Amino acid sequence: MHHSTPLIATIVGGLVLAFVFGAIAQRLRLPPLVGYLLAGVAMGPNTPGFVADQSLASELAELGVILLMFGVGLHFSLKDLLSVRKIAVPGAVVQIAVATALGVGLALLLGWPLGGGIVFGLALSVASTVVLLRALQDRRLLETDRGRIAVGWLIVEDLAMVLALVLIPALAEAFGAAGGASVGAGAIAATLAITIGKVMAFVAVMLIGGRRLIPRILDWVARTGSRELFTLSVLAVALGVALGAAYLFDVSFALGAFFAGMILAESPLSHRAAEESLPLRDAFAVLFFVSVGMLFDPSIVLRAPLQLLATLAIIIVGKSIAAFVIVRAFGYTRPTAMTIAASLSQIGEFSFILAGLGLALGLMPQQGQDLILAGAILSILFNPVAFALAERGMRKAAPLVMPAAATASAATAEAPAPLRTTTLHGHAIVVGYGRVGSLVAAGLREAGAPHLVIEDREKPAAVARADGAELLIGNAAEPRVLQAANLGGASHLFVAIPQSFEAGQVVKQARKANAELVIVARAHSDAEVSYLQQCGANMTIMGEREIAQAMLGLAVVPASRPPDSLLP
Repeated sequence: MHHSTPLIATIVGGLVLAFVFGAIAQRLRLPPLVGYLLAGVAMGPNTPGFVADQSLASELAELGVILLMFGVGLHFSLKDLLSVRKIAVPGAVVQIAVATALGVGLALLLGWPLGGGIVFGLALSVASTVVLLRALQDRRLLETDRGRIAVGWLIVEDLAMVLALVLIPALAEAFGAAGGASVGAGAIAATLAITIGKVMAFVAVMLIGGRRLIPRILDWVARTGSRELFTLSVLAVALGVALGAAYLFDVSFALGAFFAGMILAESPLSHRAAEESLPLRDAFAVLFFVSVGMLFDPSIVLRAPLQLLATLAIIIVGKSIAAFVIVRAFGYTRPTAMTIAASLSQIGEFSFILAGLGLALGLMPQQGQDLILAGAILSILFNPVAFALAERGMRKAAPLVMPAAATASAATAEAPAPLRTTTLHGHAIVVGYGRVGSLVAAGLREAGAPHLVIEDREKPAAVARADGAELLIGNAAEPRVLQAANLGGASHLFVAIPQSFEAGQVVKQARKANAELVIVARAHSDAEVSYLQQCGANMTIMGEREIAQAMLGLAVVPASRPPDSLLP
């Protein structure tokens, strides 16, 4: 018997098609994100075949934005946010102004009213939260100075768009909207003051009340020992604060979730909260890209090719140049400027909302919305290329293999650069300098064994330098990074990173490069142990098992009684 289940059909159709197209994209050595977007096009109203519920897909995508911003907040602190305010606030404001001016110019050339041009320009000025954060996470840049600046910049943009969404309806008459009511300057000022007051009230509630309440709630739940209840509490905090921020303070869902995560980051349970919410964050982030693809009307490419090219030029070229110049003007390095420029060369969620609002108020023609949607999906598709171009430009900096005696200026260099192969032979390679990797390196150092550390995060890399380790900055899963570590001449490889999939890629490449290499990896489950051994690891250490063995080793066991008899 057939049942009408649009929600189930949308979720299942989106995830299945995203998997199929994502796998094809991966096979063709394209980012899986391209496949997710094409999956959305395939299930959208502008292509034949199955058509999903577009409104449901958009709401599911909003859940992805909430969870993703919550995760970012878990790795971000108020101190980090304040540390980049001097560049993030003026930078975002100036960049929004430049992009809006370019959008107004294009709109006037197309014969649109000034109000439509302003809405169009604002829609082109704000980057997608999901795209920016996924790009930073994939490149392990989120915890670097560049990543913090990009996230701070994004927060300022979101705040600016919150104000814009409140003020545009109030200014609709002045902008030339059909049927808009006349609004005086006093009313506009009052609306602006109320909006700013609501945002400040929300921030105050989170910093004063949320800082005390949220960590205590999760601490109490953790003491119950129920994993599913803890996972539920994390989701309840993320979604509850986001919804409350939107309904009570007129703040965006994303901003509310970010502050919830940032408050929870002060709790010792933040790491566990991040792990518990990761699977849902990834799944709903995929649905976001699918929902974007559903909005795309391919016919716009034929109907208005020149207008679309001009729109893309503003998003990809105009915004990037503006961001690059602004960051450099504030004295930051070229790599930082290029990273920020690449991060902002796309548009997303707020752009769709602004386009819909402009169309509903009669400020902007239908073509404006079509150009914004097409510009969004094409700029998202181009974003990996923008990062690749930025990375290629950054390789002109100093080499990234640094001995312990490197100078302070070299030690703090941010830029990825041409890798110089280490001169070590018969050495050990330690991948990751976190809690496990730093202990492994300390043991090697005490034993006088030559070793090399591979790390791509800023803070652990700085600790490794301070400890006197020879350092190779980069992602160990990249072939060029492993090649620079001289796998052929190494004796041992210690893969100390907790991400089993990435660790497996490292192990596979290392085993292929050196069949005699002794490879030791870490795992969190029996399935991960099996996977890493299949990839080529000689030995895989599972933390829980080693702890249990150590506890048994410390127990007083009668000679007539085997250790296993202690186990239930």
